[in-house]
Amino acid sequence: MTWIYLLIKSANLIQRILNIKKKIKQIRKFVRNLFQKLRGSKSIKSTTSNLASLNLLVIRNTFSDVSTIGNLYLNGEWLCDTLELPYLDNQRSISCIPEGQYKVRLRTARESATRDYLHLLVEDVPNRDYILFHIGNSAKDTRGCILVGIGTEQNFVKNSRLAMELLVKEILNLGGTNINLIIKNK
Repeated sequence: MTWIYLLIKSANLIQRILNIKKKIKQIRKFVRNLFQKLRGSKSIKSTTSNLASLNLLVIRNTFSDVSTIGNLYLNGEWLCDTLELPYLDNQRSISCIPEGQYKVRLRTARESATRDYLHLLVEDVPNRDYILFHIGNSAKDTRGCILVGIGTEQNFVKNSRLAMELLVKEILNLGGTNINLIIKNK
């Protein structure tokens, strides 16, 4: 009786593993198709430019007690969504930064103790330092920084790693220097 029971359990486990493998294949296909769509999208142009500067614009449009969600534009074209903390008088680690104009630069993984990928550093924020554009999905993932994603839910951005890769790729394609940031509330 015990052998039959173990045999049935083993068969069930094998079926579950096969179902998981099938779902992984479906997810891979979905991601592959998403990359292809994004590469061909008119709103994300991967062209080299001779512009003197790159212009990032964050328009914050959804405000809650937990987070602030917005849209990020690169040289006037929508690139991805953003998630920040709510504005609490620019307090370190619990507030998003004030509206305004800032300089931004690329920051390598070697310069960071916590980020192992290329990301962006917002410079000269009053009374704040190390404000980054980086990967994360919820307000728990930011301590005053700007998270990027593609797709949003309440207090949440999706596909953050993909959005960060697209942002950095586009900035590098456009020269990677002289980056300006404007942040506005809608």
